[in-house]
Amino acid sequence: MSLEPKVYIVGAGPGDVELITVKGMRVLQQADVVIYTDSLVRDELVEFAKPDASVYKSAGMALEDIVNLMVTAVGEGKSVARVHTGDPSVFGAILEQVAMLRKAGVAYEIVPGVSSVFAAAAAVGAELTVPDLTQTVILTRMGGRTPMPQGEQLSGLARHHCTIALYLSATLAKKAVDEFLEAGWDTQTPVAVVHKATWPDQKIIRTTLSGLVRAMGDAHISSHAMILAGWALHPELPEKGDYKSKLYDKSFTHRYRKGEVAVD
Repeated sequence: MSLEPKVYIVGAGPGDVELITVKGMRVLQQADVVIYTDSLVRDELVEFAKPDASVYKSAGMALEDIVNLMVTAVGEGKSVARVHTGDPSVFGAILEQVAMLRKAGVAYEIVPGVSSVFAAAAAVGAELTVPDLTQTVILTRMGGRTPMPQGEQLSGLARHHCTIALYLSATLAKKAVDEFLEAGWDTQTPVAVVHKATWPDQKIIRTTLSGLVRAMGDAHISSHAMILAGWALHPELPEKGDYKSKLYDKSFTHRYRKGEVAVD
């Protein structure tokens, strides 16, 4: 893989340096300039950049500073790895960067990454879409300093009674519980909270809606947390064995397998 003089917006994954994609790692290793979100991306990952790469931390930089740096580098014929946490397409704040890059006539490419929602689900050993229980996952956040658009309040979304993943909402757990209950959720609905998923100091909480606020307080979790709520998070689902996919049912036919025919 040979890099072009353009901006590669790379999803670095949730924290574990091995959870960056193969393509993302190749971009990181070969880029002439690396700009990474140092508040969320581990320094150990950035150490894979080539020795002569120019490396910049973006946490203390304004949008214009970041984009100007990228535009200048590409103008000099250099490749740029703009490294974001998780997957850039989910709460990645890339739209404004893309808009400015387009205006400047600078080419870019987005390299997907592993989102923290999937890292959190893996950490608790859960399938978020369980047949006959829920087949929908809503990725959202609570409105805070960044308000939610009209019609996207949690109380409305939660009326679907599916699995819900709350990003960026650790400090608003009490408000989240209130809105879940307003939507008719049972107080005993299972909830899993994963703090810093896949990082060395990862914490996992298994609780219910009624116990969420106290559990997070007791664990001193107020940031970098994914909140997963819904009956797909019930810790005893694997033991119950009540919900099975038709995909591997021996009577379920598809193009790769002929089903067994019941004989009376």
